Amino acid sequence: MYGEKDINLERKWLGEQRAIIAVNNLQKKNINAQYCANRREALTTLLDMIPQGASVARGDSITVEQIGIIPELLNRQRNAVIDPFRWDAEGHYIDTAEDRRQMCREAFFADIFLAGTNAVTMDGKLVNVDGLGNRVAAMIFGPEKVLLVAGVNKIVRDVDEARERIRQFAGPLNARRHYEQHHCDELAGLPCVRTGRCVNCSHDWKICCYWVTIDGAALSEKGRINVVLVGEELGI
Repeated sequence: MYGEKDINLERKWLGEQRAIIAVNNLQKKNINAQYCANRREALTTLLDMIPQGASVARGDSITVEQIGIIPELLNRQRNAVIDPFRWDAEGHYIDTAEDRRQMCREAFFADIFLAGTNAVTMDGKLVNVDGLGNRVAAMIFGPEKVLLVAGVNKIVRDVDEARERIRQFAGPLNARRHYEQHHCDELAGLPCVRTGRCVNCSHDWKICCYWVTIDGAALSEKGRINVVLVGEELGI
């Protein structure tokens, strides 16, 4: 019997159409980009882009976790993995703060940097914000190759929509995630952690210090940044 209770097929179709436009515009700006229908296809695609022996550093990313690529890399034992974001079963950091900072520095000399991206605009821009800047800095310069993976929910119209999405949705959720799941008690006083709203604060522990918009790559860097858009809602 007909009934409009499920529009998942239509939502997937719309996400794919938006992804195709974004992919085409990214490619015009010397950024490699492609669309994968689901996270399994994305995992295979990403693994194929990481040659044996290449060192891989990762940035903090729920999407990377959801794709499951770090366990796969560790299991196949072909690549050295630099991972400053290892947690124990209760969400506590395994490594000390100084060790984590050192690993973030080592990421600049890795063969491959693997991370998510906060937003992808339809006209081919990557919009990101960082608390420390290690992730956005590595995207711009350092590692030989950058692999960025994002669900179609990260696709937005333009930079203004990207910034608004980050400030009022992704930022508060990410801050709350670190506070609750990873026991970062220093974030307790953040307005977004307490209220769920960004008020453009100047709190000492704000996680949105470094805003970066990547509007393409230099011709000499063509193909260094690789974006994989996935036909699922991933990350925040």
